Amino acid sequence: MQEVPKGKLREGYTTGSCATATTKAALIALITGEPQTEATIYLPVKRFATFHIENCEITDQMVTASTIKDAGDDPDATHGALICSTVAWSDEPGVLLDGGVGVGRVTKDGLPVPVGEAAINPVPRKMIRETAEEVLKEFGITKGIKIVISVPDGEEIAKKTLNGRLGIIGGISILGTRGIVVPFSTAAYKASIIQAISVARASGCEHIVITTGGRSEKYAIKQFPELPEEAFIEMGDFVGFTLKQCKKQGAKRVSMVGMMGKFSKVAMGIMMVHSKSASVDFDFLADVANRAGADAALVEEIRHANTASQVGDMMATRGYLSFFEQLSNNCCLAALKEVDGGIDVDTTLYTLKGEFLGKAVRNSGSY
Repeated sequence: MQEVPKGKLREGYTTGSCATATTKAALIALITGEPQTEATIYLPVKRFATFHIENCEITDQMVTASTIKDAGDDPDATHGALICSTVAWSDEPGVLLDGGVGVGRVTKDGLPVPVGEAAINPVPRKMIRETAEEVLKEFGITKGIKIVISVPDGEEIAKKTLNGRLGIIGGISILGTRGIVVPFSTAAYKASIIQAISVARASGCEHIVITTGGRSEKYAIKQFPELPEEAFIEMGDFVGFTLKQCKKQGAKRVSMVGMMGKFSKVAMGIMMVHSKSASVDFDFLADVANRAGADAALVEEIRHANTASQVGDMMATRGYLSFFEQLSNNCCLAALKEVDGGIDVDTTLYTLKGEFLGKAVRNSGSY
């Protein structure tokens, strides 16, 4: 977890804002023949922002302008990326927009951009088009233009994102609904969860598998080999949010797959499982161990354990497998309570090394 800087956190800008600013700079340079060093645009949050233009390369028929994305004090995978816009005259009227090198292309339904198009989301598309139209109008130009947004390192950066899973191939997405990046906001991750569920549902998945991370997802894929990759969604710490989105988007069954640390919290009804939001309750785990038949000495040992994973090892090596079934059952009941029923839920617990510990299944009305 990145350390939070002291004092006021600095906002950053989205890839959509960067693409809009470079488009404006490139278009003005194309019209005037003068290289641009900065570009000021109007953001969806209803304020202006000025961007430094790193490079503005002019040829006879086109101009490429670039800026370095600054995500402020909440740097994401695209922080520091070079965002470029190439603007050229076109024989066709109007503003034609496309993605170039390092901007992904959509290959699956369920995203806000149609299959086959560049992964430039609706708000950035609107920002880029409207800004370009304003510049053309200002200079009294009616000729058509073609805009191509590119990110030289986009394909490599995309490996750190969910794009491949979402069916966005070949690079990053040009994103942003507000134009700014709010430091340490959870909005971006939640948005990716909503989008992933949307892709799964558009692919016909009624059974969705949610995991807390890459390792638990790997175990989940082995557990459910019959499901397509779209069905597997990394929810991170947002258990309650993800469950509600699954129900909201019409999933019939949700499988939760994870490990002792976070799922011992879910079993208590805690739906935001980040370590800073909630710690493991060892008294709770000791009570479950007691009900599973553990002797008094072991129960006491659990009360003073260091990690939930350690508790799992204690119970597994002594053969108290009903302990894991009870925890899994509690997770199912907590999930059903969170969404007020209406979906079937099952929970599977694994060790850090991928060894099966226990499972429970609950139907939509059993809570």
